[in-house]
Amino acid sequence: MSVTDDAIEAIKQMIVDGELRPGDRLPREADLADRLGLSRNSLREAVRALSLIHVLDVRQGDGTYVTSLEPALLMDAMGFVVDFHRDDTVLQFLEVRRILEPEATAMAALTMPKHDIDELAVLLDSLGDRPTVEQLVVNDLEFHHRIAAGSGNQVLCSFVDSVSGRTQRARTWRGITQEAAVERTLTEHRAIQRALSDRQPDVARAWATVHIAGVEQWIRQTLVEQI
Repeated sequence: MSVTDDAIEAIKQMIVDGELRPGDRLPREADLADRLGLSRNSLREAVRALSLIHVLDVRQGDGTYVTSLEPALLMDAMGFVVDFHRDDTVLQFLEVRRILEPEATAMAALTMPKHDIDELAVLLDSLGDRPTVEQLVVNDLEFHHRIAAGSGNQVLCSFVDSVSGRTQRARTWRGITQEAAVERTLTEHRAIQRALSDRQPDVARAWATVHIAGVEQWIRQTLVEQI
């Protein structure tokens, strides 16, 4: 491990041990470097690295603080890494979606407030009779985000948001090129919403699986045809 890695690990351990809690200000740079037996340059590099992944918040003229460490904030860093995926890895993201989202949907069928489930129907109605593919994809992202949030599990919701958003281009591509893709998506969304409204977790899980698998299957077939 490099000296900077040592510094990162030392600060991380202070947080894990509860010595530094969310919202706490780090000791003065000179004091912390002396305590950890590190050079101030190494400590600065560690702080810079931890701020990039939203563990620390450097406030000019005020000091360095531990962030809230909320799952959504920390998972945003994973989203940054995921943005570098290549087109030929989109199937892997869809496979992860197929694992995560049906379970999140089943959980939402049991925990999501009725008002929020009813609002999903309003969200779908807002598209009108002839939405564009772009409008549908934006609506689709919001639809799945609300359901993931409705699972009551912030970590799961953050994972779903990170992975789901990265398949947006593939969903747009499908909507433009596959016949009746828009109508099929809306039909499946409404089936998911009804299953949530009826508090049927198994049905909700099944429809979510069918919905995501449809995109995955189309992408897989399209890639095969291009070979």
